[in-house]
Amino acid sequence: MDSSTSAPPTSSAFALNALSPLDGRYASRVDRLRPLLSEAGFMRHRVQVEVAWLVALASAGFAELPSFTSVARDWLAELVARFDERDAERIKAIEAVTNHDVKAVEYWLKERFATAPAAAARELAAASEFIHFACTSEDINNTSHGLMFKAARDDVLLPALRIVHARLIELAHAHAGVAMMSRTHGQTASPTTMGKEFANVAARLGRALSRIERVEVLAKMNGAVGNFNAHRIAYPDFDWQGFAERVVEDDLGLVFNPYTIQIEPHDWMAELFDAFARANAILLDLDRDVWGYISLGYFGQKIKAGEIGSSTMPHKVNPIDFENSEGNLGLANALLRHLSEKLPISRWQRDLTDSTVLRNVGVAFGYCLVAYESCLKGLNKLELQPARIAADLDDAWEVLAEPVQTVMRRHGVENPYEQLKALTRGTGITREALHAFVATLAIPTEERERLLALTPAGYIGDAASLAARIV
Repeated sequence: MDSSTSAPPTSSAFALNALSPLDGRYASRVDRLRPLLSEAGFMRHRVQVEVAWLVALASAGFAELPSFTSVARDWLAELVARFDERDAERIKAIEAVTNHDVKAVEYWLKERFATAPAAAARELAAASEFIHFACTSEDINNTSHGLMFKAARDDVLLPALRIVHARLIELAHAHAGVAMMSRTHGQTASPTTMGKEFANVAARLGRALSRIERVEVLAKMNGAVGNFNAHRIAYPDFDWQGFAERVVEDDLGLVFNPYTIQIEPHDWMAELFDAFARANAILLDLDRDVWGYISLGYFGQKIKAGEIGSSTMPHKVNPIDFENSEGNLGLANALLRHLSEKLPISRWQRDLTDSTVLRNVGVAFGYCLVAYESCLKGLNKLELQPARIAADLDDAWEVLAEPVQTVMRRHGVENPYEQLKALTRGTGITREALHAFVATLAIPTEERERLLALTPAGYIGDAASLAARIV
């Protein structure tokens, strides 16, 4: 065989041949998620849970399992902390024989116990049959998933979203008083400010962040069908419910769920995925709006030397970051919504459809992370074009039909809406024509003067103060 065919692929070759862009084009952008949500990350968390369960059992007072010495405890802690790719590969090799992923972790632990230093080897060898004691695979898997998804949320995704949120607040404050044309139904409408538009999104995203943060991560350690059957037959008088709760909550930092079938019902996962999908929908809305404002010329984009916008049109600077964000948010939400709809459903006490689906959470969260970073990159490249925004406002005096007819209503002028509709609907109006109309109104002189002094840029209500207050 030619040596070129047997040599392992280089990292660049792997990326070029990856089926998913998360392992190819975007690989470096999701590196923070790999230790948490990859197959190796799943194995590491399983090892963590198995060890936590074993150490807790050894402290429970069973005559057959004496408490571990500090030497054994330290060695077990190091086993978890130093778990690496070689360990994951060995577990995978064992799984090739067992055809059972969790059992492979158990057998790997027994192998490693045999390598413990002499001071701990005897007690670990005596404890080896208590690895996975009374557990079903799902006791290990659901707690591992809880640890994985909680860490991905708290350590990677929420920090990325908070940076976007903070940037939106900065833009809201910076542009709080920059009057701009609103467009309801795509048509000219009562003015707002650019800062207020960013503040609107920041407020929505802030609420979405709170919903994501509040999701409780549930887990169970209660056996094959959730009733501690094996536990009770082995040690009938032991408080297994209290013990399992302490392991889940005190040792693993999750929230114990005592009412389950073989699997933890995954309702909390659905809640978490729905919460992320809602935040993603808010950002997708932002992506499309900013894309539109760039198209109108309200924003330019900072130019990076060497970049090309079009292969044939040299002048173009495309809003590619917002387009990338929008596309990846759509992919993320398609997966997140399927996960949230599918995972809480299981045939009778369990089926395996949840297992295969859960392996794709890293994909969903990966697309989230790519989208958040693309959105932030786009926001950081924006350059406000105040002259273009002002010109757009100055060309739309018809938007003052609203304040004029509102003042007319206050002072009892008949048919104010209808008069302004006849004057402005679908045709626009000049400053001079509007002033000529206002000059004829039977309203107090000071009100007439106030309307004559009003400009589209000055008709922004409380927009500036609302934008300045957003935190």
